[in-house]
Amino acid sequence: MTPYDMVLTKRGLRMGGRIFPCSIGKGGISSQKAEGDGATPRGTHRIVGMLFRPDRIARPTDWAVPILPGDLWSDAPEAEDYNTMVRAPYPHSHESLRRADPLYDLVILTDWNWPYPVPGRGSAIFIHQWRRPGYPTEGCIALGRRSLHRIARQIRHRTRLIIP
Repeated sequence: MTPYDMVLTKRGLRMGGRIFPCSIGKGGISSQKAEGDGATPRGTHRIVGMLFRPDRIARPTDWAVPILPGDLWSDAPEAEDYNTMVRAPYPHSHESLRRADPLYDLVILTDWNWPYPVPGRGSAIFIHQWRRPGYPTEGCIALGRRSLHRIARQIRHRTRLIIP
């Protein structure tokens, strides 16, 4: 473990000597993650990207990628581009990355079931803003806005998300 790792604990997400309150998936933590189960997958996950809404927030890091109108995330196990960012129009099941609410104003991407996704194993696990404290996600890790932005600035090349 390094000082730049994020570790999920019973008290929250620990990083850089601090604990940040967070929410996890409504399905709890699972070693057998599957598409649609609402679970947060156990394991060590690398941080592989960061997305942000340039019309709402400043670029959080120099390597963050803007979320543009028409950006989507494929969650269709049968699709060739399952568990990747795609563009509208898109004929398969997907999630819009450009939401009306602030949940995806800043998104930290993990390598869950990526870059070679196994159909049905579950699409992306993001670290994003929560709806409200304690409100469960569909499997992602969610934090308060200030905590999320603070963590985003601390991420380094070898940062990992560890879910024991």
